[in-house]
Amino acid sequence: MKHRHDMPFGARFGPEETRFRLWAPACERVRLELGRGSPLVVEMQRDDAGWHEAAVKDVQRGAAYSFRVADDKPAVPDPASRANPWDVHAPSAVVDPEAYEWNDDEWRGRPWHEAVVYELHIGTFTPEGTFAAAIAHLDHLCDCGITALELLPLADFAGTRGWGYDGVLPFAPDASYGTPGDLKRLVDAAHARGLMVLLDVVYNHFGPDGNYLHAYAPQFFNERHQTPWGAAINFDGEDARTVRDFFVHNALYWIEEYRFDGLRLDAVHAIADDSPKHVVTEIAEAVARGPGRERHVHLVLENDANSASLLGSGQATAQWNDDAHHALHVILTGERSGYYRDYADAPLRHLGRTLAEGFAYQGEASKHREGAARGEACGHLSLTAFVTFLQNHDQIGNRASGDRLIALAPQERLRLARAVMLLAPSVPMLFMGEEYGETAPFLYFCDFHGDLADAVREGRRREFASFPEFADERAREAIPDPNAEGTFLESKLDWSRAEAPIGRRILAHHRELLALRAREIVPRIGKATRGRFELIGTAGLQVDWDLDDGSRLHLRANFGEAALGAGVPPGRVIHTEGVFASGELGPWSAVWALEDG
Repeated sequence: MKHRHDMPFGARFGPEETRFRLWAPACERVRLELGRGSPLVVEMQRDDAGWHEAAVKDVQRGAAYSFRVADDKPAVPDPASRANPWDVHAPSAVVDPEAYEWNDDEWRGRPWHEAVVYELHIGTFTPEGTFAAAIAHLDHLCDCGITALELLPLADFAGTRGWGYDGVLPFAPDASYGTPGDLKRLVDAAHARGLMVLLDVVYNHFGPDGNYLHAYAPQFFNERHQTPWGAAINFDGEDARTVRDFFVHNALYWIEEYRFDGLRLDAVHAIADDSPKHVVTEIAEAVARGPGRERHVHLVLENDANSASLLGSGQATAQWNDDAHHALHVILTGERSGYYRDYADAPLRHLGRTLAEGFAYQGEASKHREGAARGEACGHLSLTAFVTFLQNHDQIGNRASGDRLIALAPQERLRLARAVMLLAPSVPMLFMGEEYGETAPFLYFCDFHGDLADAVREGRRREFASFPEFADERAREAIPDPNAEGTFLESKLDWSRAEAPIGRRILAHHRELLALRAREIVPRIGKATRGRFELIGTAGLQVDWDLDDGSRLHLRANFGEAALGAGVPPGRVIHTEGVFASGELGPWSAVWALEDG
């Protein structure tokens, strides 16, 4: 099968004629330039809405093209470019989406409650850092019990290395990872193994290097809303319809043309939209009436505001649950600075609420936010609407040294936290390498130059100046330079770790827990799972879940250094972690039991 998503902008390849279309309302004249060096120049026709269009016969696949929007300025790439092989300041390349023959005709995706998500960054996942190289590790992930990959953003960004959150060409997979065809082969190979593939997308800002929209479409931004990146993307002002269409089409493009099984929307709290219908809701509706009619497609949010109203029926499928991570991190490491202070007073109570209800903050005041209320009530949502994790790219990479949790907490604590996460009804997520105890850091890296590189480097050091360990200027200077190639290379996985004795033990633990989850828990959770929690003394936690099939799952856990009398949970014991005997839990131990309905 062949798949193409048609959209009202960009280049639409045809074997006889290719159409080029650009929204440039600030320009009376735009010329299409085909080729590099001495390009063929074609005058584009403008309509009253600011659309410029040209149709050209016999354009070859891979042909370079760009738009001349001002006589005294260089030509600019297509903002809807499907490929930009020469990076973001150079011409785009014509892509024929139907050149790839898909092999996944029978693929219909997987229901969300089956998800065990694995977040990975293509550039550091393998030594090669490519789509093609990632395919060789898919069997490893399947054997571990992973059912869904989540790729960090792929939208073309400046340079050859970066996290992906500074993308400027949202439709073009970054060429440093491979070609559009290589990405399709990766998705195809994952589907052949029963793996869903989700893509992280950024709809709250454009990166600082390579964004030319201000030059010819300033209406793309709304000065009424200011963000850390400047004027907000215009989702609710004059001319917002075209801007909203751009991002709705982007979501559909990745799902239809690349067969992704869903998207993770970055920092939804930073999307400024006062419209009657939030753009996230509009995207969810477009997905549901489009590809969602034929297969399972999921939208997952990152949203610091804990907006439960954007989740559930007719909305997004799920949200990353930062509350669960923060509470667990405080319990495991004792760290209490920054946003962790919102959990420091009662981390176990916060953890219990996340496991039983979803959000820990459902409208309560946040100390970290100077007393502002945070969150909305989420009692109407199933626990599968929440994605729980011990680590992710942010929580590791936003640390000065990119420390993974394995360097911050003892193994017995990590084993307990791992079991709690993987056996709870909420959807679990691992960060690449976590399954075998990777110790290489995941640092913040980018590939900027000149003044921008200096600003990013110094901004990174200022960010940590308030931390006691970086009060000294020499300590701050030791923070890895984000622009140095070595910072990127240091962040690559060391796959030999998976074969070392400790790596094999940690991997075996993940496999055991995920096999148990697939066998005993996933068939029972469905869409109606809810829970209740109680504290047992100062270090114990009891959680009882009512599952979708009428059965009940029980957890008794001891997060302390002394033995704890927790009683024997009702039902059939399905797992113990640490020491459990005669109703008593040893230090950092837990027991799970299933009770039939």
